Amino acid sequence: MDSVYRYQRYIYDLTRKYYLFGRDRLIDELAPAPRARIVEIGCGTARNLIRMARRYPEARLFGLDASEAMLETATKAVARAGLGERIALAHGYAEALAPAMFGASQGFDEAVFSYSLSMIPDWKAALAAADAALAPGGRIHIVDFGDLTGFAGPLRRALLAWLRLFHVAPRTELLGSLESSPGDFQVLTGRYAFLFHGWRKAI
Repeated sequence: MDSVYRYQRYIYDLTRKYYLFGRDRLIDELAPAPRARIVEIGCGTARNLIRMARRYPEARLFGLDASEAMLETATKAVARAGLGERIALAHGYAEALAPAMFGASQGFDEAVFSYSLSMIPDWKAALAAADAALAPGGRIHIVDFGDLTGFAGPLRRALLAWLRLFHVAPRTELLGSLESSPGDFQVLTGRYAFLFHGWRKAI
């Protein structure tokens, strides 16, 4: 991850806003309980965490990322935003997520994956770890690339090839599973991306 983001982190937020659609919509739809504990798996530059902290001022936030370079950028961003007391960051893999990584024992109320499952090789283990780290009644929220089947063949192939340059692979198996799950599932134009909100054990 450090080899991928060592230099990209400086322009990450500027460039990703043009194609990582649905992130703000997911945040606005979270509707956490007061003083909820929210963890983002694959938090990157902390862009989403900072937005969540401002949107939900009573929430306690946690961010996990596999890239130390990204976390360096995230730490600076959190400090600039004056949110160091509300946002805790930790280095580690999604498959090993646990409250203890942040020096805590209490489970999380909300777990967020924002365009990270499509980059995590063992995404099934990442989902299982997030589920295990949730408190009873906790929820999982996902926004990520869809299967792009709403686009014409040549355009779809070009988009998939472009995503591979960034080590991104849409999780079509997950997409199919979520479509029939009891959670709140939404697709964006052309099935470019999807959003999901579901209770613990819903996936």
